Amino acid sequence: MDSMIPQRANTTWDIDKIITRSLDIPVNSLRKITDIVRSVEFPKGHLLFRGGKVEHDMYFLAKGIAHAYYYHEANKVTLCFNSEGDALISLKSYIQHQPGYEHIELLEPCKLYHLKTASLYELYNSDIHIANWGRKLAELELIKAEEQLMSKLFKTASERYQELIQKQPSLLQRVPLGTIASYLGISQVTLSRIRAEVR
Repeated sequence: MDSMIPQRANTTWDIDKIITRSLDIPVNSLRKITDIVRSVEFPKGHLLFRGGKVEHDMYFLAKGIAHAYYYHEANKVTLCFNSEGDALISLKSYIQHQPGYEHIELLEPCKLYHLKTASLYELYNSDIHIANWGRKLAELELIKAEEQLMSKLFKTASERYQELIQKQPSLLQRVPLGTIASYLGISQVTLSRIRAEVR
């Protein structure tokens, strides 16, 4: 779930590996979660979440890449990228049961693990290990959002680009440059110049 860890592109993650990535839990508790998970596949361009809507689902990426974005003055502004092993979740819906801000769109054909948050909350009430796992999941997502905010506030576009390719090196082969430019808050022309300077 933490995109800060460099990841191998195009490898399929199994659900046990994804769940225990955020917190190791007993096998019995792990099986309770995997029992409510179903495997799904969606095509490139599929919109998993829509901003302004309460989301009752969450997903984990087994294979593929997605991005979260919002609209500003009719422009699509990318907030973050998610790849294999990451959670796809609307935190505001997950924590407060309120409409989320972000749209989440798949940038490749994706294999995902899907679960209903209501089913997960039932497990939180009956298994302390799962409740602790759910708390840790939310904490790591909040830390990731905070780090992204701090990066956008205090780093230059060039620094953010270098940070991005260090943490998620496969993005350049998998994501259109225009989408990466949107994430960095710059034009595609400026991105091309930064890439030339970095080389």
